[in-house]
Amino acid sequence: MTPAGDEWIVGREPELGLLTCLVEELAAGGTASVALAGAPGAGKSVLLDAAARLARRAGVRVLRCRGSESESQLAFAGLHQLLRPVLDLADGLPVRQRAALLGVFGLDDATGPASDPMLTALGALTLLSDAAERGPLLLVVDDAHWLDVGTLDVLAFVARRLEGEPVALLVAARDTLVPAQFTREIRRVTVEPLDRAAAGRLLDRQPRPPSGRARSRVLEQAAGVPLALVELARAVGRDPEAAEGGALPLTDRLEAIFAADLPGLPDSTRRLLLLAAAAESAELPAIHAAAGESATPDDWLPAERAGLVRIDDGRIRFRHPLIRSAVYQAATYAERHTAHRRLADALTGDPDRRAWHHAAAASGVDEDAARELEDSAARAQRRGGYAAAATALERAARLSPDPAVRARRLVRAATMAMYAGHPRWVGEISARVATLTDDPELLAEASLRAGWALAVTTQFAGALGFLLPVAEAAADTHPGLALDALGTATTPAYNSGAPEHRERILRALERVPAQQDETARLWVLAGCDPVRNRRRALALLADGWSEPLPEPEAGAEVDVPLTRMVVAGGAAWVLDETAEAVRLLGGALEHLRRSPTSGANATVAQALALALHESGAWAECRAALDEGYRTAAEAGLENVAVGAPLLRATLLALSGDTEAARATVQRAVHGIDLPHCRSLQVRAHYALGAAALAEGDHAAAYDRFRAVYTQDPQPAPLHFHASDYYLGDLAAAAVRTGRTEDARLVLDATLTRLAEGEVSPRLDAIVHRARALLAEPDDAERHFVAALADPAGDRWPFERAQVRLDYAEWLRRRRRASAARPLYTAALEVFERLGTRPWAERARAELRAAGVTPGTPSATSRDALAELSSQQIQIARLAAAGLTNREIGERIFLSPRTVGFHLYRIFPKLGITARAQLRDVLPEEPS
Repeated sequence: MTPAGDEWIVGREPELGLLTCLVEELAAGGTASVALAGAPGAGKSVLLDAAARLARRAGVRVLRCRGSESESQLAFAGLHQLLRPVLDLADGLPVRQRAALLGVFGLDDATGPASDPMLTALGALTLLSDAAERGPLLLVVDDAHWLDVGTLDVLAFVARRLEGEPVALLVAARDTLVPAQFTREIRRVTVEPLDRAAAGRLLDRQPRPPSGRARSRVLEQAAGVPLALVELARAVGRDPEAAEGGALPLTDRLEAIFAADLPGLPDSTRRLLLLAAAAESAELPAIHAAAGESATPDDWLPAERAGLVRIDDGRIRFRHPLIRSAVYQAATYAERHTAHRRLADALTGDPDRRAWHHAAAASGVDEDAARELEDSAARAQRRGGYAAAATALERAARLSPDPAVRARRLVRAATMAMYAGHPRWVGEISARVATLTDDPELLAEASLRAGWALAVTTQFAGALGFLLPVAEAAADTHPGLALDALGTATTPAYNSGAPEHRERILRALERVPAQQDETARLWVLAGCDPVRNRRRALALLADGWSEPLPEPEAGAEVDVPLTRMVVAGGAAWVLDETAEAVRLLGGALEHLRRSPTSGANATVAQALALALHESGAWAECRAALDEGYRTAAEAGLENVAVGAPLLRATLLALSGDTEAARATVQRAVHGIDLPHCRSLQVRAHYALGAAALAEGDHAAAYDRFRAVYTQDPQPAPLHFHASDYYLGDLAAAAVRTGRTEDARLVLDATLTRLAEGEVSPRLDAIVHRARALLAEPDDAERHFVAALADPAGDRWPFERAQVRLDYAEWLRRRRRASAARPLYTAALEVFERLGTRPWAERARAELRAAGVTPGTPSATSRDALAELSSQQIQIARLAAAGLTNREIGERIFLSPRTVGFHLYRIFPKLGITARAQLRDVLPEEPS
């Protein structure tokens, strides 16, 4: 037994030891996040209570909230419960954060725009950070599986950003219902059933411990679940013959135990218990108002004496959620209906809860109740509670008597779920629309939502199955809708890489006449065939995006076609207009950070990261990757959640951290069907091939690079766009492994295919590098020269440095060292600047062989940034630009304290002591 305040907890020494360490570390200024998962009745709440007592004894302030089934559809109800004790500090928040946070609680002036979910989460983080300045905080969250989605998203956001904050998060949830938001970054501890010895000790602590056969039956049926042990011991104590019954499923058994207490209670007490079970978290005055004048406080006494409920601070709490369930299920349908109707009548000042109780009291369809829920959804949407809005609209649809109205509400629910960033939910809702209506516009919109839901995962074929029929059907009658559908379809078609999808999209595009906005056509042309369509796509890009981008303004509504900017940026990236891609995608991301559409940040941040990587801005690439991955993990956007780690693995491989690169790839692709995600498959091959090159394992590297082409007699690219960019590396590995004949097959097939269109200067240089490496000695030099001839090649510095290194090696081996030296020097400068250690070491060795002793790289060059994380680099640059800690935190969604914590670590790594020195030691950012 372990003493914990006034209780004795049996058999939980490991869990209590962990919680004690967590509290001690927190009291010393540390941080941690732990999720306790276990079956109902495992004792999770008891452990949370013990942790809270330990924390208070250590001088740590405790903030608590508990999820409740009836409030799970109310936006940010749990967050309000958690933060209510510290909301007096909200006046100190930045204006936009304060407005967003108070807005979701309905504490604003109700005249502003919808709250931005990211600003709401950042406001909560900053509020907790400000509260922690007065002393460490322990956030205790019970029954997390019943929290509303908005609260879960905010808690996950906070948990990922606690570094440097004296704040710890302790969560408990049922083991089968642990929210997805807590499955990645938060440490999970399973609260297992008690072993038989501990279970026996717990029975011995009961007022009337069972003995003999009864004891064996209790131990057997309880299966180590503490709550079951306690309740079964109580049941056997009341009726010793209960131990003679057969085995029952655990949940049914416990609910039966709890319900067994009800018949002995007075009718007035049972009526109050049913009202409390139906309302669950309603305050006591509301329950009494629903019960009528005949109810008195004394009516609660029998339930309190039976241990069913506890009344604290004017609120009613069931001792365990299963007790609430037993009370509710023990009532008849008519009794439950009456309870909800009375609660709805009593909650006149709370339209949202009133709407839900009217819905629960409805018998069949009820348009009035549906309309109330629709109004509640509108209020939730205005507060940024898109998940709550979707839930309300989904329920409103079920209550709608008119199938057409039901379908319309489901489409709106799918839209809200899309804004909330829950693709699987969107798909489930959209699938129901087709069974309710034959309205072509509603069906088309539902198909677009279903296509989006699949496209942001990795189910590309499924997404196209929704989107392409819509586009083909609308091409003649609704060309604008058709063009939008084709633009949406191009993204999964690009990621899939399957030729039949792209050909079908391009055929449908020819049927769509010119529209006022041709941005979607630009993306279709570039995303489906950037070589054959290059000239037409470049013309559309130049025609639509030659003007300077508008500057985003904090707090102002974004008056810029963000979707068009993102689509054009993606097209520019595919077309190798890399600088333009950085300009458009970077501008779009800046706007998105200031708008209530932050769920789109993940896709845009990943696209920007790809362009930054190619342009040589690798520190900025890492920062964009981190931002994209965090948002993707929080929103369930699988394509980015896989793609971002693959690019991070590539950067690790190129820097020489090959073990971490391989582990990152393995984690990223686990459970992914790569053959149906060819863009991701090719990028995974390249990351692993780059790791092999970094280790000098050219045979393994060749196998990886060769895998991005088929084994046909005329090898075809695995991915129509991505594969060809690794042709130069394939040729280099082939030369070092004696597999030049096989590589020439790939090269010849590629040359034939590319001759059907127009290639970019970047791809032209890559092809010339491959031709030079695989050419006969007398023919190689002209291809090396051609690969370096176009000054535009400097826009892709790593690739150009590779060509220079290869050409310099070719020259030195022909005793032309003087011509090789400047090429070696230029290549080395790029490799050092980017931090590609294996390539830099190779260039230095070649320079020494050419008669030059290379100097030691500067400690304050870009190479010095290798010691910093991508987030620290981002913070350092913003601080160098003159932003305060609070301004930096608002920009990258961290608290000011965490920003200061990172700067404290950054200064010694850069060899500086003051903020003003940052501008001098940080390399200039690429334009």
